[in-house]
Amino acid sequence: MRGAPPFILIGNAENRRVTLFQEALARQGLPPAHVVPWRELLESPGLLADLPDTEALVRIDATGENWDVEKALLRRGFVDALEHGCSVLTPEQVDALPQDHGRILSPRQHHLGFLRVLSELEALFAAHPRWRVLQQPSAIADLFDKRITSRRYAALGVPVPEPLDGVTDVASLRQRMHEEDWDEVFVKVSCGSSASCLGIFRRGRSRDTLTTTIEVAETGWYNSLKVRRIEEPERVDEVLTFLLNEGAQVERSIPKARLGGDYFDCRVLMVRGEPAFTVIRQSLRPITNLHLGGKRGDLDAFHEVVPRNELEAALESCRTVARAHDCLHVGIDLMYEEHFTGHRVLEANAFGDLLPNLRRDGLTVYEWEIREALRDLA
Repeated sequence: MRGAPPFILIGNAENRRVTLFQEALARQGLPPAHVVPWRELLESPGLLADLPDTEALVRIDATGENWDVEKALLRRGFVDALEHGCSVLTPEQVDALPQDHGRILSPRQHHLGFLRVLSELEALFAAHPRWRVLQQPSAIADLFDKRITSRRYAALGVPVPEPLDGVTDVASLRQRMHEEDWDEVFVKVSCGSSASCLGIFRRGRSRDTLTTTIEVAETGWYNSLKVRRIEEPERVDEVLTFLLNEGAQVERSIPKARLGGDYFDCRVLMVRGEPAFTVIRQSLRPITNLHLGGKRGDLDAFHEVVPRNELEAALESCRTVARAHDCLHVGIDLMYEEHFTGHRVLEANAFGDLLPNLRRDGLTVYEWEIREALRDLA
């Protein structure tokens, strides 16, 4: 890889995403990336804008797990949030916030601030035409809106859970479910990730229920590591109202196939349009995220049970999704329907490549991405 252009990495310098990527560069015999920390970039855009327009590869990584960055994005999104009918924190309220891990803080406002930053990056990259941006900001913006991606993939012929349109509040949610004769739907804040701000709403004969990752506590609302079931009608409506006001994707709940008796789905990491790594996530519950009690399943056991034609059809859907975004890599959440009668793409993730302890042909995930980025240049 002698003569390869250097990397510019926008990320949180202390985060393991950055340190693992730097280690991958070193193992490939490449110089370390020039890291532009999100916190400093949000304070001083010139930190990136003033870099020379010489040949370089630019990687944009996640903003999460940094309190200063989270507050900065909330401030950026304040003005736009006033027009969206979502929960709002003033800049003064943001400044006074104590750090409280897991607390839900105006997710739509945070997202609107991120969209502003992505728009600024797009203009900055236009002034540096010799930079090869591995994930275009406009593509990242689309990938952070489940409403956009669900409908785009469906238009491309990719099977997705059917969205429920025409939902504006809890009453219309119940009415539309009645019209479609659906008993259960997922209600997801459309900019959420890692199962944050998620609810599974079920219409019951005698009582409606909501299974959710949200914990309502005296000090505020939190994204919890414990999935809980809410049955009190007032609390069910309260949580649903919050999710819908923040801008939600509502979609039909589809039973998942099982592996070893557990529900399961897959994270398929696409790199340069092809499936590069697959992680099986299985759980006793339909919510399979590893941090919510799920576990990594056995890939060989998966290949033993999935019909070959279903596997090929699912991977072709993943290729279609990857081609829909101008990104080197896209993490796709994929499920197989009960008894392997079909598949659905649940969503896609711009930063879905943090998959430690995986190797393919001796390469880690980040080493694989580095190699493919350089091949793409060639």
